[in-house]
Amino acid sequence: MQTKPALEKIIPSFGSSLLVKQHTQKRKNKNAFWHFHPEIELVYVNQGKGKRHIGNHLSYFNNSQLILIGSNLPHNGFTDGLTTNGKETVIQFKPDFFGDSFLSKPEMIGISALFNKAKNGILFKIETKNKVGSKIEQLYDLTGFDRIIGLLEVLNILSTSEDYVLLNANGFAFETMQQDNNKIDVIYKYINNNFQKKITLGSISSAVSMTSPAFCRYFKKATGKTFIEIVNEFRIVHATKLLTETQSSVTDICFECGFNNFSHFNKQFKKITGKNALNYRNEIKIIIQSK
Repeated sequence: MQTKPALEKIIPSFGSSLLVKQHTQKRKNKNAFWHFHPEIELVYVNQGKGKRHIGNHLSYFNNSQLILIGSNLPHNGFTDGLTTNGKETVIQFKPDFFGDSFLSKPEMIGISALFNKAKNGILFKIETKNKVGSKIEQLYDLTGFDRIIGLLEVLNILSTSEDYVLLNANGFAFETMQQDNNKIDVIYKYINNNFQKKITLGSISSAVSMTSPAFCRYFKKATGKTFIEIVNEFRIVHATKLLTETQSSVTDICFECGFNNFSHFNKQFKKITGKNALNYRNEIKIIIQSK
């Protein structure tokens, strides 16, 4: 069983203390595995779609997103694909890249608090995206001092925003140790490849060479959720994708996502999204048509 290293090594270009990457084409995401790094990560997608998997949060986005991920918060790669004019900009930097004492200055209280909140993962909403989206994209073309000033401006705006949600509001129990991250990576990949069919506890336990009771204890401690809760989240996230991107009936989508009972599908969909599947589809249509 081959595993990948959990700790991602991020190396800025020579003469720079932060890394800015930009993608404008659909690509195979080499970071689509369960990983972490000490660097804070800011991700802005202006037009695209994909799956958010940050800590124990899982959701699907279709259009745009702006997220801030704190140090050592486990996550997967995000964007499945970009539209014709789509662009993904990623900024990665260590919390102390300004200097050891910089964040303790009175003027930096807001940004310091922002970094602390980012430990739970922050999803910013449309008002904030509109304010800083173009500023984030411009960082790619800036260098040296101008890039630092530009990033500080973006962080200052984010630190004063109230237009956001915490993705892991109750904290995240997983300890980012390499061995555990490799194991979690195998588990999540197994779920991702098999959620559309029945997954037995015995099959997933065998995949990570554990007994079923030991697996259940480990998984609950690592993620804060039961295995079936995570599987249902994968299924419902896929359902939101199909409701958004296809004309398939809600019944067909239910069975395509791995549920064998329509009533159970409806119950899980409402539990995870807060609304029933048909209302979700209608609301998404309104949002897309208003763009």
